[in-house]
Amino acid sequence: MSTVATHETFEHPALFYRGEREYVDRTVSFVQEGLGLGEPVAVAVPGPNLELIRTALGADAEGVLLLDMTRAGRNPGRIIPGVLRSFADAHPRGRARIVGEPIWAGRSPVEYPACAQHEALINAAFEGRAVTILCPYDEERLDEAVLADARITHPVIVSRDGRRASDVYDWRSVVDRYNEALAPAPDAAVLSFDADNLYTARAFTVEQAGRLGIAGQRLQDAELAVAELTTNSVVHGGGHGTLAVWAEAGQLVCEVRDTGRLTDPLAGRRPPARGQIGGRGLMLVHYVADLVRLHTGDDGTTVRFYLTC
Repeated sequence: MSTVATHETFEHPALFYRGEREYVDRTVSFVQEGLGLGEPVAVAVPGPNLELIRTALGADAEGVLLLDMTRAGRNPGRIIPGVLRSFADAHPRGRARIVGEPIWAGRSPVEYPACAQHEALINAAFEGRAVTILCPYDEERLDEAVLADARITHPVIVSRDGRRASDVYDWRSVVDRYNEALAPAPDAAVLSFDADNLYTARAFTVEQAGRLGIAGQRLQDAELAVAELTTNSVVHGGGHGTLAVWAEAGQLVCEVRDTGRLTDPLAGRRPPARGQIGGRGLMLVHYVADLVRLHTGDDGTTVRFYLTC
């Protein structure tokens, strides 16, 4: 499957595949083509698929960065800075090549909006860069609505019928459509905060999370993430906000609402520039959480993060 770029631009094809054999043939061909061109290559796909590719590559696997996306990309908001940019920025000369599979049949409905936005935002994050990211989509196991979104978030579709430009490509529309309002949980413990009681907000988080069975590193993660979000609210979100904590489907959920509005769609997903002061809070939350959902609008911003208990 030839994906050679003829100029220094970003390439973001979606691979629609059916069955294990087609998956392996297409992805391994993509990887070997890159190796043959002397390009640095990474593969970030779910564990079982990673083993299929590793086995098919044989000795060539030694020259490829292999990552289990169910770990490295459990939170879709972590994939751009922690997987894709991390690899591409480490290879600034020439073209980098990546297989990235952030959406698989095991993703939950709660996770999916963040996954779709991630796929859309890749186009903004890599605009003008010499990087090729191939995103596989399982036509047999994914819903048609997911495949429809893939056609919108990818400028090129690769399938058994060949390679063609998507006639519905419009990544910004997917970012906007999944900027969904997040309804408050009726059973949440709630605390209002401002600059004078940020410590109280942290202590409240620790108390409520401990009551819900969170301990150890996960408890520290919850406290750290809430500290970052509440501080952001005070500094950038109108000076005050509301913190809510509850349990949902085996996860701790923490949510911070304020009256600020995020205008940068890549906030929290763009690695800070060398020497930059501040601007790391939301990205830190992405790194410690298993999922982050965000809604921003004229009435304010809500950031909700999930930690598996």
